[in-house]
Amino acid sequence: MTRLLPSLLLTALLLAGWEIACRALDVPIYLLPPPSAVGMALVQRAPLLLSSAGATFWMAFQALVVAFLLGGGLALAVSLHRPAEQAVRPLAVALQVTPVVAIAPLVLIWTGLDHADRAVVALAAAVAFFPLFSGVLTGLKSADPDLERLFDLYGASPVQRLIRLRLPAALPFILEGLRVAAGLSVIGAVVAEFVSGSGATQGLAWRLLEAGNRLRTADMLAALACLMIMGLALNAVVAALERGARRWLA
Repeated sequence: MTRLLPSLLLTALLLAGWEIACRALDVPIYLLPPPSAVGMALVQRAPLLLSSAGATFWMAFQALVVAFLLGGGLALAVSLHRPAEQAVRPLAVALQVTPVVAIAPLVLIWTGLDHADRAVVALAAAVAFFPLFSGVLTGLKSADPDLERLFDLYGASPVQRLIRLRLPAALPFILEGLRVAAGLSVIGAVVAEFVSGSGATQGLAWRLLEAGNRLRTADMLAALACLMIMGLALNAVVAALERGARRWLA
């Protein structure tokens, strides 16, 4: 609570200022509704928003798992061979800098128009891939050189070196990459649902589009609030895992 109190107080002050400004300036509700209207929209549309948030969270979670398995597995494989790393890293960077909206139509065609959820998961995994690949690869190469030489002295096998030295050294980097990828997986899922142009997934992005087309700004902000809460919850879970891992390593 001590850590949360400053951010809670700042949030309360910002919301109060927002509410006062909307009422004092008589801002049209379709342009910028006050927080009280957003709160009412959250309550009134809670069942629908919770259902959509669950769909978005499930797709983002699947994308995070896929990105972790592919990114972490690939980083683990290329870390053992310098030429393989030099060959793979530019391709990973190329995937990172390619806008998801540019490849979304292709992925939607490849996964099938009737399986928009698969396209969303694939696109969100592509967004979350690089932080995990880079974090795992950097972590595996961060072991103490003196300990590396000690393992050489005792004739440790590559598997022993990996399990007993490099993976423990890489754990903080892996968790940091996981924290970044968790947020990106949510962003990727929402953007992918936007560009898929299909309401089949029924996630929060579809609720945003639906409310925007009807000029229901309060409903849009309510959906955005759900996305923010989801992102904060994922970040808090990964942060708790990171603190536990650091205590274990200490």
